[in-house]
Amino acid sequence: MNWNPANIAQDLARTTEKLAKGYEVLQQINADDVVVANTPKELVWQRDKVKIYHYTRETPAKCATPVLVSFAMLNRHDVLDLQDRSLMKKLVEEGLDIYIMDWGYPTKADRYLTMEDYIDGYMNDAVDFVRKEANVEKIHKMGICQGGTYSMIYAALYPEKLKSLTTYVAPYDFSTKACMLYKWTKYIDVDNMVDCVGTIPGEMIDGSFAMLKPSMNISKYLGIIDSLDDKDKMLNFLRMENWKTDLPAMPGEMYRKYIKDLFRDNKLIKGELELGGRIVDLKNMTVPFLNVYATDDTIIPNESTLPVMDAIGSKDKKVYAFPGGHIGVFVGSKSQKELAPAVAKWVVDRC
Repeated sequence: MNWNPANIAQDLARTTEKLAKGYEVLQQINADDVVVANTPKELVWQRDKVKIYHYTRETPAKCATPVLVSFAMLNRHDVLDLQDRSLMKKLVEEGLDIYIMDWGYPTKADRYLTMEDYIDGYMNDAVDFVRKEANVEKIHKMGICQGGTYSMIYAALYPEKLKSLTTYVAPYDFSTKACMLYKWTKYIDVDNMVDCVGTIPGEMIDGSFAMLKPSMNISKYLGIIDSLDDKDKMLNFLRMENWKTDLPAMPGEMYRKYIKDLFRDNKLIKGELELGGRIVDLKNMTVPFLNVYATDDTIIPNESTLPVMDAIGSKDKKVYAFPGGHIGVFVGSKSQKELAPAVAKWVVDRC
C-alpha cells in the first residue's frame, strides 16, 4: 500500500469532489422520485390484512390462464417492481396476466396466526378467487423465496388447482450448513422468542440477515461513492434502501413452525411436515415445475434449492440457473433481459 502523502491528498481531494457532486445530485431528488411498486395495478380482493392486486394490461395476454405471485413474508413484494428494474412489469410485457399477493403488515393481534392460516387459508382463498375471476379450473402459481416454499407446500396439497408452479430462490432442504443462516436457525430458542415477543419484529429478523455478511453493509456504501454523480444509479440505490427498511413483522405461531419444522427439523424434504392434520407429501406435487435458483446465492444456498427436484412427483420439471445473487434474480439487468422472458415463455408454453 502506497502511503505517499501526495497520493493520500489526491485521494482525499477526489473523494471530496465526489461527495460534493453527490450532494448536488441528492438536492435534485425528492421523495416522489424514490418510489417502488409503480406498475399500474388495482386492488381486487382483500381478507383481513392480506390483499390481491391485478396488474392492468393494455393488450390481451398471450396466456389466458392467470398467474398468482406470492413473495416472502419477511419483506415486501415491492422489490419485484422497482420501476426500471421491475420483474412484474417485464412479465406483463411478455404477455402474462399477473396477480400478486400482498401479505400486509402483521401486528401483535396476529401473533396466533399459523402456517395453516396462511397456506390453507389466505393462499388457498387467493387461488380460488383468481380461478373464479378468470373462470378457469387451474391457474399458474409463482413463489419467491419463502413464498416459493409456501407455494410448493400448497402445490403438494392442492395440485388440482394449479396448471404450473414456478419458484425463485426458494429453500426446500434445510439440512445444509452452507451459510450461517442455516447454522443459526438450528440453535435459536424460537419458543422463547415467540412466547416473550409474540409477533416477531421485522427489524429483529433483518438484523440477523445483516450479520450473515457484515462486510456488505460497508461495501454497499463505499460502492455508491463512485456513482454519486449519476442520478439514475442513485435513484436505484435509494429505491432498494427504501425497500430494505420496509420491514413487516412475522406472526409468532407461524414463525415458530417455520423455524422448528423447516429450518431445524427439515420436515418438508423428509416428508414429515404436517399441515392441518395432513402430511405434506411432495410426491403429490405433480404439476409442471420451473425451479429458478441463483448460482451465487449467499442467503438460500443451492444445496437447499436443488434437492426438491428429486422429491417432487412432477414429470415436467426444469431447473434454471441464474448467474448472480439472491436479490439479482429480481432486480438485476439479466433478470430483465433474460430471466423474465424465459420464465414467461415457459409459462405460455403450458397455457
